[in-house]
Amino acid sequence: MPCLSNFGTIRILSVVLVLTFLCSPGFCVDKATSLRIAHLIEKHKKDILDIRRFIHMNPELSNREFDTSKLVSSKLLSLNMEVKPGVAHTGVVGLLRGQNQGITIGVRADMDALPIEEQTGLPYQSLNQGIMHACGHDVHTSIVLGTAMVLNEMRDLIKGSVKFIFQPAEEGVPAGEQGGASLMIKQGVLDNPPVRAILGLHVWPDAETGTILFSSGTIFAGADTFDITIQGKSAHGARPHEGIDAVYIASQVVIDIQSIISRSMNPVHPAVVTIGKISGGSRPNILADQVKLEGTVRTLDQNTQQKIKKFMEKILISKTQPFDASYSFSYKEGTSPLYNHPDLGSILEPSLKNAVGDNNVHSLDPQMVAEDFSEYSERIPGFYFLLGVKPPWQNTAPPLHSSRFSPDENSIPIGIKTLCHLLLDCLDYQKQFEDNNP
Repeated sequence: MPCLSNFGTIRILSVVLVLTFLCSPGFCVDKATSLRIAHLIEKHKKDILDIRRFIHMNPELSNREFDTSKLVSSKLLSLNMEVKPGVAHTGVVGLLRGQNQGITIGVRADMDALPIEEQTGLPYQSLNQGIMHACGHDVHTSIVLGTAMVLNEMRDLIKGSVKFIFQPAEEGVPAGEQGGASLMIKQGVLDNPPVRAILGLHVWPDAETGTILFSSGTIFAGADTFDITIQGKSAHGARPHEGIDAVYIASQVVIDIQSIISRSMNPVHPAVVTIGKISGGSRPNILADQVKLEGTVRTLDQNTQQKIKKFMEKILISKTQPFDASYSFSYKEGTSPLYNHPDLGSILEPSLKNAVGDNNVHSLDPQMVAEDFSEYSERIPGFYFLLGVKPPWQNTAPPLHSSRFSPDENSIPIGIKTLCHLLLDCLDYQKQFEDNNP
């Protein structure tokens, strides 16, 4: 269960429970406001698409988003926002103050790309060899920038403030560095003014453009990484009794680790263990003296995470000791499970439906992918949703992290519209509650 201390556990639960009963269609963005949002999106659409394509053509890896950061900062400054660059290396924070007093709601976009050679053939394909926006962070950044552009012209309706958070290094921090959501939080992104709740989104190629998916409670898994080294003893392949075969021991470790999920974990508590890299040996006729394994653990709750770690250690002991081999085991806890606060979700679900239509909003089973947006939602109530980006004329679309990943750009205006509705409604709900409870 996430910590709600920064929001105030009693306060947020009181707010959301009261507002759940108060909420009615009249509290949502009305038709006139929705039309105003649509008009402003159309007004800025070309600029927003140009921004997206520029970012896509100039992708940058984690903690190296220098040009992306400059573009975001300049755009926010042109909107007369309070802008703070250089947060967590290359992150940018923009504060939009409405004309009415109220709380601050955050919205976060990630900016980094992946070390993948693009193979989409798009006219705006990546110009940086071996780097690609294969996870849609260029779309996230352009959607949140577009939301800032639209809401900047609607300050008269904003009952409080919106903090736009552009985060580096969501895909993982380079070795020996700090970064991502945890460093942004450490450097005060949720303070001054304090952020009371935060919104985020991710493109989703499994769903058609125009579709929104979300779930209350845990939506994404926690993700850990591990490194194992099996240390044996080299010998000639014709005289195996003189050595300790690290390849054989490693193969037994791989098989037994897979049995953790099938035979040692409660089947109603989903988990995945993947060993994605094995390296060792020098020649086909020499026993390898060392084999290295690298992998990831995905879980939906922290108790399961800790159990898997303990079972892995037991397996390593049982497989190395009989052969007088040794091992080293490094287990690094990464992102925690991403949690959507259920009460915040119950308030904002009508806003989603008002933005894109009842038939386009669907519930989502928890997914085993991971996202460091969980760092925010552990501290304050968070609401994270998925935006369909599969073109309607395609039966399937290339998945996230594919060299051919190409989200439908028609999803960008939909994402902006959705965020505008959610942000205005969330601030309006809070304002109405405070007005009714002086």
